[in-house]
Amino acid sequence: MLKRFTFILLSLLMIFGFIGNQLTFASTNDGEGINEKLGVPIVVYGDTLSDAQEKEVRNLLEVQNQENIDEYRVNGKDIANYIDGNPNSRMYSSVKITPKEKGSGLEVNLVTPDNITQVTKEMYKNALLTAGVQNATVDVASPVKVSGHSALTGIYKAYDEKGAKLDQERMKVANEELDVATKLAEDAGINQEQVSELISAIKKEIAKQNPASKEEVEQIVNEQLKSLNIELSAEDRQLLTNLFNKIRSLNINFNEVQKQLDEITSSVKDLINDKGFWNSVANFFNSIMNAVANLINSLLS
Repeated sequence: MLKRFTFILLSLLMIFGFIGNQLTFASTNDGEGINEKLGVPIVVYGDTLSDAQEKEVRNLLEVQNQENIDEYRVNGKDIANYIDGNPNSRMYSSVKITPKEKGSGLEVNLVTPDNITQVTKEMYKNALLTAGVQNATVDVASPVKVSGHSALTGIYKAYDEKGAKLDQERMKVANEELDVATKLAEDAGINQEQVSELISAIKKEIAKQNPASKEEVEQIVNEQLKSLNIELSAEDRQLLTNLFNKIRSLNINFNEVQKQLDEITSSVKDLINDKGFWNSVANFFNSIMNAVANLINSLLS
């Protein structure tokens, strides 16, 4: 009997030791070594965070060594300056920006998706591409439920502080784009994913057709609404037309970020499959536990 229990114990140690090693390997591979070419990651915290909340956010954003990052904070003055927000706002959402090699594209991750209630990662990505942010990984986190605008302010401030000032007009239009996107998702009876897909589709068509007038922009908007089977009021259609007419006038070369626009569209369509993925992960661990239980039963029987 002692031999049987020894064998069981060793089996359990091997199984869970293997799992632990894989998790440790994954986390240590994501460490923050200093990239002397691109520079260190930048973390911008919402100014309202308490000390305990800031520590929580630091852990969420995997800040393992504060000496290897640049840290800033955004306050009410910043949100008024960068996105025309309320200077008395409470600011919790925070962001980590990791620079990447040229041509790597833009990646946005919501570390706490349940706590970012208005802005999806696709909305962030669309707005940041409009503002001119490229070649970076952007991670957003908040310890409490918030809209997510503080993090967007933090992104703009980070680029400003590092001397890579973004174009003011592009930032202004990017903010308007985010406002339109959140308004449509809240008031127009379509979900956030549909809004992101619509905005990405219109951008791709603008890049393809290069409209020369507001009327041509309006035609593209109507075509994409029809293509995606989305019905909007005349007022909301006008909002989109006005927005994309401004984007057209900025002469943004969306062909340069075509891959990112395609990824936004693809990720929206893949959201349905996310549930299946996590179910498969849960089934994997359940199968391990069942295997352990069956092993114990067979040895004791």
